[in-house]
Amino acid sequence: MQNLQITIPKNRNTTNNSVQPNKHISRFGSVAGNIPWWRGASGGLSSCGFTSKLYERFDVKKWVLVGMYTDSDRMQDYRRPPLPAFRSLGKLRVLTMTSRGNCKYSCATATETLEWIRAIIDFTNPYSFFWESHVVNFLTHRLWEAVDKEWIDCLRNEPVEYLVQIPSGIVQDHWPSSLKKFITTSSSLAFPREQADLRKILPNMQVALLNDVITQGMNPKKRHEIEALAAVVSSVAQDVKTNTVIDVGAGQGYLSQVLSFEYQLSVIAIDASSHHGRITQARAQRIKKHYDARMRKSSLGGRDMRMPKTVTCRVLSSDMLKALVNSENVDGQNDMLLTGLHACGDLSVTMLRTFLESEQVKAVVSIGCCYNLLSEEEAGDDALCGFPISGGVKSTGIRLKRSARDLACQSADRWRCLEKDGGLDNFELHAFRAAFQMVLCRYFPETLTTSPTIGRQGKSLRRRQQQRSVTNSTATEEETETGDCREDDDAITTSGKTQDADRYSLFEKFSQSGMHRLNLNNRNIDFAGIWKEAEPFAELIGAYWSLRAALGPVLETLILLDRLLFLQEQGQGVEAVMLPIFDPTVSPRNIALIATKNNYKV
Repeated sequence: MQNLQITIPKNRNTTNNSVQPNKHISRFGSVAGNIPWWRGASGGLSSCGFTSKLYERFDVKKWVLVGMYTDSDRMQDYRRPPLPAFRSLGKLRVLTMTSRGNCKYSCATATETLEWIRAIIDFTNPYSFFWESHVVNFLTHRLWEAVDKEWIDCLRNEPVEYLVQIPSGIVQDHWPSSLKKFITTSSSLAFPREQADLRKILPNMQVALLNDVITQGMNPKKRHEIEALAAVVSSVAQDVKTNTVIDVGAGQGYLSQVLSFEYQLSVIAIDASSHHGRITQARAQRIKKHYDARMRKSSLGGRDMRMPKTVTCRVLSSDMLKALVNSENVDGQNDMLLTGLHACGDLSVTMLRTFLESEQVKAVVSIGCCYNLLSEEEAGDDALCGFPISGGVKSTGIRLKRSARDLACQSADRWRCLEKDGGLDNFELHAFRAAFQMVLCRYFPETLTTSPTIGRQGKSLRRRQQQRSVTNSTATEEETETGDCREDDDAITTSGKTQDADRYSLFEKFSQSGMHRLNLNNRNIDFAGIWKEAEPFAELIGAYWSLRAALGPVLETLILLDRLLFLQEQGQGVEAVMLPIFDPTVSPRNIALIATKNNYKV
């Protein structure tokens, strides 16, 4: 980032109107700078790896400059995420990025976004053996042999607390320089996940404090997501002068109901499940009674509370979603906003296409999920797929395939929060699954042609642990690609202190449960012999998984930047921003892609 050509008065006079902002400064609250995003517990700047003397802060009416720094000012703490900055582009701000190290990456323009994407591709290509493989094949394919031997030898005896921090870019001084470079470069290429200070970024945003009636049935994660997203949607709706919101993939209608009853927006809730539609209607009726009673006691007694309208439809294309939009806007007079909380797979992409193709849709606020479910374009295939969607990424020829898209679902922030026993438990479960793959290869090779899934055994086993709630916060790779797990009466429990003699017994129970799930017969399988072969290499799986997981946030960034670039390629008629609006330790898929059209009515 170039040094700003501006003189800062020594007395920091905040009322000095002679200071004129240039194009690098935003006048949207304190959006222009780095402070709000990465404050430490103390709220100071030193936690970001910079000395506070590098920063100056002043306010000139609505123009605020916060913490811009020059090329010569380098970050000293490689364990911290990169600092973001904003530039003004009309109504919305486009997030720009300054990375650690010698290179800078920005997504302020299509050209800069594509440069960032190409940097990711150039970096990840030599490590395709990580993201093209799957940890279930760790033993059968001897995956550790593809990794630098110096790295494996270094990490095999490292404390588990160090390993689980690798995906977050945290390194140890005594590690090989090439290993540290791999980890820190991975982290520097990933989009920052720390929750943004939304009140400063969206000055007109009002956050409704949700009562117990409207939050009934929400777990803490869902409540956190709904509170933040509803406030953002309401703010963007005000910006584009619309009162109508279409909630795509509405589920049980939590977001729709908050937007209706708390923000007084007209909401259409679309979901593929008729069961969800019935639940949404019944729940909304109960909530309406509460709000009607509250209205009668207030000065707004005659005001009518609107309920969300539910539509049951499986949205398979932008044409289908456009038809729904048009059917709800017969006279063509109502502008609309599209939103979706964790719309799975291609559905998030369908929302972006509909935003561009429908004249009535003036804005979109999309938070994607389930990248493993994205359809992917094959060579020579002109079909509308979920990845890649931008012309720039298509021109690179990159293809991720299922294993890489699974990896993009990993949460570095949740792993970083694990304690020792939680990390050991999860690595042990990965070892059991990899050893079970040996059972399938040796005794049931025909099952491998159908890519067998054995259920969310990891989650089931962890749920049975004694008082180990931290472990429940981790989604293993098996969880992202499999269905539910049967609850066995003799379900296995694991512990970070499991003795070696007990691990074979746990592995055998794990395997028998998996065979039951796959409807396979136990035909005198030598579980003891297989575990004896697997156990000497089980200690390597934690190191391998951690190194591989370091690429997860980078691959997710690639998918998200592809979507942003798709919008940027439309020219000046569309403005877009990517913002992390949730706490990533609570909700790992926390990046909202927000876009508006420049031709909306002011």
